Amino acid sequence: MGITAGSILAQPRWPTLTQQTKPWTRWWMGSAVNDKNLTRLLEEYQKAGLGGVEITPIYGVKGAEKEFINFLSPTWLDRLDHTLAEAKRLNMGVDMAQASGWPFGGPWVTSEDACKYVAYKTYSLKSGERLAEAVTYIQKPILRVVGQPIDSKELVEPVAKNPDLQLHAFDQVRFEKPLPLQTLMAYSEKGQAIDLTRFVDGSGKLNWTAPADNWMLYAVFEGWHGKQVERAGPGGEGDVIDHFSKAATQRYLRHFDEAFKGRKSLPIRAFFNDSYEVDDAQGEGNWTPAMFTEFKQRRGYDLKQYLPALFGKATEDINKRVLSDYRETISELLLENYTQTWHDWAKGKGALIRNQAHGSPANILDLYAATDIPEIEGTEILRIKFASSAAHVTGKPLTSSESATWENEHFLSKLSDVKKAMDRFLLGGVNHTFYHGTNYSPASAAWPGWLFYAAVHVNPNNTFWTDFGKLNQYVARCQSFLQLGKPNNDVLLYLPIYDAYTRPGKVLLQHFDGIQHGFAGMPVGGIAESLWQKGYGFDFISDKQLLTVSTTNGILQTGGVAYQTILLPAPEFIPLETIAQLMTLAKNGATIVVNGQLPADVPGLGNLDSRRRAFKKLLSQLTFADTEKAGIRRAVIGKGSFLVGNDADGLLTLAGVKREALADNGLQYIRRRHATGHYYFIVNWGDKPVDGWIPLAGEQSAKSVALYNPMTEQTGIAALRTRNATNEVYLQLAPGESCILETSTKLASNSDYPYLKMIGKAQEMSGTWTIRFVSGGPALPATVKTEKLASWTEMAGDTGKTFSGAATYTISFAKPAETGDGYLLNLGRVAESARIQVNDQDIKTVIGPNYQLFIPETWLKNTNTLTVTVSNGMANRIIDMDKRHVEWKKFYNVNMSPRLREDRDANGLFTAERWTPKESGLIGPVTLTPVKVSKADSVEK
Repeated sequence: MGITAGSILAQPRWPTLTQQTKPWTRWWMGSAVNDKNLTRLLEEYQKAGLGGVEITPIYGVKGAEKEFINFLSPTWLDRLDHTLAEAKRLNMGVDMAQASGWPFGGPWVTSEDACKYVAYKTYSLKSGERLAEAVTYIQKPILRVVGQPIDSKELVEPVAKNPDLQLHAFDQVRFEKPLPLQTLMAYSEKGQAIDLTRFVDGSGKLNWTAPADNWMLYAVFEGWHGKQVERAGPGGEGDVIDHFSKAATQRYLRHFDEAFKGRKSLPIRAFFNDSYEVDDAQGEGNWTPAMFTEFKQRRGYDLKQYLPALFGKATEDINKRVLSDYRETISELLLENYTQTWHDWAKGKGALIRNQAHGSPANILDLYAATDIPEIEGTEILRIKFASSAAHVTGKPLTSSESATWENEHFLSKLSDVKKAMDRFLLGGVNHTFYHGTNYSPASAAWPGWLFYAAVHVNPNNTFWTDFGKLNQYVARCQSFLQLGKPNNDVLLYLPIYDAYTRPGKVLLQHFDGIQHGFAGMPVGGIAESLWQKGYGFDFISDKQLLTVSTTNGILQTGGVAYQTILLPAPEFIPLETIAQLMTLAKNGATIVVNGQLPADVPGLGNLDSRRRAFKKLLSQLTFADTEKAGIRRAVIGKGSFLVGNDADGLLTLAGVKREALADNGLQYIRRRHATGHYYFIVNWGDKPVDGWIPLAGEQSAKSVALYNPMTEQTGIAALRTRNATNEVYLQLAPGESCILETSTKLASNSDYPYLKMIGKAQEMSGTWTIRFVSGGPALPATVKTEKLASWTEMAGDTGKTFSGAATYTISFAKPAETGDGYLLNLGRVAESARIQVNDQDIKTVIGPNYQLFIPETWLKNTNTLTVTVSNGMANRIIDMDKRHVEWKKFYNVNMSPRLREDRDANGLFTAERWTPKESGLIGPVTLTPVKVSKADSVEK
């Protein structure tokens, strides 16, 4: 039978780059913005390859006070309207943070709607005694400022009414005052509990005489946490909301309704929340006025009856169960009363929500699942996977990241550092990145302009901006594939949230942020890390999400995505509903893998006996027998089974899950499915080059593989072979280099990928280099001629030591005697990025970590000219300014904090005055190596 046209793989072609596939960035500062500079900067961003901006109008700049525009004022909204119109003209998107900083809050948040905490006092009475002291609690004052200190006696309430809010930058303020009593409960030694609240008069006097028995009294008070909006800009300063109250959330959002009324400002693409972070202050926001009512409705019993257990004073088992129920209630309130309420509000405006759920005292998988675009920050791969997992299992197309926030100390981050961070996000499932950030800075601002406190400074004043577009193109190329198809992981890794809920700590709440914050020391952490290292594709899944999973022909389905198995990482507590769902899935054909022991009990206290009986009855249906693999037992139930053992790798193998053995070669990957195969994004995470055959476990039926290099933009059909029933593809990847594979069941007919084979020795370019300094400051060094490359801080005198900018390196060279299909040009050491021309023909921009590229033999003449334009970092100019005490740190609030202790000045601020000049320019050696180009069909099979 002949091959039809539809079975031939088309010429490999990059997907079209769109607004959404390009990276976006955080923007604005102080709201001291004007239309002219807004337009200028948007045009700069578009030229650099950015797809959109996120407006987060944080703190202001000293000296620009007359230009400050209050958050959500009519003038502020005029600037927003201008931004939206210009972004539309430039085909860019706009998101907007729904607070001037974070968390949600502002001057319109009343004390009723502000975040709360719980306080308590205990009293003891014997039979016949009356309480002599008043049942009162005086809140101790707290004053934490990031800016200029102030005497607490000068403050008025609410905080937003005080002058000079930008100057002081309040972080947390509590006023000394009595707290309202929530309840007074009496508990006898014999187990009786009496609500005494009604017997307490307005002065706190308890009109009650203790009956027979010894009694312990618990008085619960509601306090004002005092957390203020962090990094707030003008007009955005004020109290943070009570995230557990639906009414507080609705009233907060109503302020935006009023501000937008009659405006054309909407639709904004997405509204944004930058972290929970209520509890990075003193104490916790751990209460809400309706807590007792909400708890009883959700848990089925009265929390007032168990106050000693809530505060850790009952038996260990009861303490754990009540604490678990309290934390579960907090989690549900944060999900329903804040996240879902906010989501519904935005949907009514025709907008999405982007949410950073990490750090919340809740099951963040569920918070992310209620978000249109889950967003993560931080570079730990397991932390990243919490956001992408929720997106995958609920069928959401995008996962975003707050990227390049603190790669290194200020002014030391290279584009190659950012590229490495971006690779980690992409590997973790992020496909919609946001830089943090590209701050607004007017053209009139002296260098280095207006800066965020974050340390990468991705803005046009940075000396790497000329080469920044190359990084953006790289990220856009990667994301153009990673936004296609569907996720293709095999394992659903159960998140044992109730084991975390039951663990007591120094405080009531547990905050969840990846594995380290919330699950440290639990088996799930080690198992997840092992799965990642061994090349298993997996996503975390919550109890709530598990309830929506179905089984079809033994394959698990959720959110339109297929998985092969569910892995339980030795949970101790598991809800009755969850174990019942797992049994149902198994009966319908699923394989459930249990690493360690089966769950031992149900969590919580309400209706405990009946839930335990039902739990044991379900597990009694499982009869285990030994399998062919030692240490692993199987229980067949219906069409499926449970596998139990202590070897996760062996369990998954027995369940039919194949790992990607490419991980054994120092490679990491993420895989997505498309109509005729898979997309792989692969990065050489090791320190050695990869040059050989790499197995692809996820694709056994591929007849061809298209290979894309997102940095060099080289494409073609890769060499493919089958060994031991496994398809293998030939890859050449230097350390830090990445590629994209597109496997297909269709045959390929042309356009082989060019593999390079060195056929001679590297030859160092010799002769005279001419170095001309072309842009930057504070002054351009004089032209340098040299036969030996070194840092320009060593060759260009004192001016070179303080110079940040770009220089062109030019040399004439003869065509090498050894010929081939071309030459591998290797620039050696580069500080920090470079643009290359050969014979006045632009070739490529290289940003690292590899500074090499292929030059076809036909491009060279007998005598040739190589021009390399190198940009260094900002550090050397900053060092000079700090040594001369030139003021450039002129920002309210954070102004600006160092990452490293040794870089603090006497005031605790960042300084570079103790630094020595940083290596800059083309350092080499620069070499040419003759190479032969081998096509796929000529690679040794």
